[in-house]
Amino acid sequence: MKANADAIYIVDDDAAVRDALSVLFNMEGFIVETFTDGDAFVQSASKAVPACIMLDVHMPGRSGIEILKALNAENYPAPIFIISGQGDIPLAVEAIRNGAHDFIEKPFSAESVLERVREGINAMKQRQSSDGGMQFDGVDLLTRRELEVLKEITDGASNKEAGRTLGISPRTVEVHRARIMEKLGARNAAELVRIVLGHGASG
Repeated sequence: MKANADAIYIVDDDAAVRDALSVLFNMEGFIVETFTDGDAFVQSASKAVPACIMLDVHMPGRSGIEILKALNAENYPAPIFIISGQGDIPLAVEAIRNGAHDFIEKPFSAESVLERVREGINAMKQRQSSDGGMQFDGVDLLTRRELEVLKEITDGASNKEAGRTLGISPRTVEVHRARIMEKLGARNAAELVRIVLGHGASG
């Protein structure tokens, strides 16, 4: 797959959202490609990797969740932001569990979208240059992003600080945190730290 580091893909069946985001990213010097449905988008995203993807959670045909699964989003080399309305929070949470980088709630401000996208692109570059290297019982149950969140938690970062480092919202950190605790059987952050630091013990 070739990389297209100046491109942003926008996948939304709402023309007003596509136009607004296109203008915003064009002004920032990105090359914007827009898609009105999931099928054409999945074909393009399978051939060339953009800098970032903006994906509406509600799509005609394939849903945003189905698109994430088709792309194997957890291992996709560009951050995928889910665009969701306020009533879509449970769906947005499901999207994060399926590999979305973060979600952006409508209505959004141009400034906050740009900031989140820049953070997401930078976080993805950093992730690609580091391997994390954590070892403990249950490490293989966690996704790459969950391991990154876990490292921040065990280093003592708050949800806000972890979000800043990883280029995601504190709410998204909470989603990952709950999932990590569920997978590792930890009831609180202290137990999580014990599990990770007690990696030498047999479980």
